[in-house]
Amino acid sequence: QVPVLQTNNGPGLTGLVTIAAHLVRRARKEQLLGSSAEEKAVVQQWLEYRVTRVNGGSSKEDTRTVLKDLNMHLEDKVYLAGNIFTLADILMYYGLHHIMVDLTVQEKEKYLNVSRWFNHIQHYPGVRQHLSDVIFIKNRLYTNAH
Repeated sequence: QVPVLQTNNGPGLTGLVTIAAHLVRRARKEQLLGSSAEEKAVVQQWLEYRVTRVNGGSSKEDTRTVLKDLNMHLEDKVYLAGNIFTLADILMYYGLHHIMVDLTVQEKEKYLNVSRWFNHIQHYPGVRQHLSDVIFIKNRLYTNAH
């Protein structure tokens, strides 16, 4: 099911990334698409990854691969495109929400960089909207075993 946006003037727009980029431009928030040519390319790369790998993947193995890829990528980055918040972060957040909700505490700890990034994005002003807050335990609980 491919999203379609019917505009008042001209033909409708088809595709998640096309529609999202159009809305970003209409809102005059072009910085969300990246500033430099390199940033724009990185944002485009992650938007493509979102559509092909996150939307395209359906098996548990696909999901694990996506989480592993993201976890490695986010090891030394705040956002997907480095140190700037972009459309890639927003769309990846929406694409991963249903997966993150179902992860166990242990799985969230296994993908610590993804969990850190996801928790940060879900608290970014205006992003979460109607989606439920995904809980991340901040303190490890240890039991006294005597």
